[in-house]
Amino acid sequence: MPTIHYILKDGTTREVDAKVGASVMETAIRGNVRGIDAECGGCCSCATCHVYVDDAFIGLLPPPDDMESALLEAVASERRPGSRLSCQLTVTAAFDGLTVHVPDTQV
Repeated sequence: MPTIHYILKDGTTREVDAKVGASVMETAIRGNVRGIDAECGGCCSCATCHVYVDDAFIGLLPPPDDMESALLEAVASERRPGSRLSCQLTVTAAFDGLTVHVPDTQV
């Protein structure tokens, strides 16, 4: 089972075991990770599950599609090269050790 590392805005780390096929957002909600609001429930319509993917893992991810890219233009925290919506990241075995940083704000 892959483990996802969530770096919270206070600098602490939450490690959550993820189910292959679940999203990084669903894993955060199940693990009670603060700062990932996921107001739309994962249907890619609100951008409140924005995360910064650690540089070491960006190459493992498919690029964002047009809808995700459009939503990332309107995120509350600064958009960075590693900005992704965690609802659009489906966990695979290769995600073991994936590190994402939770932004300062989602709204």
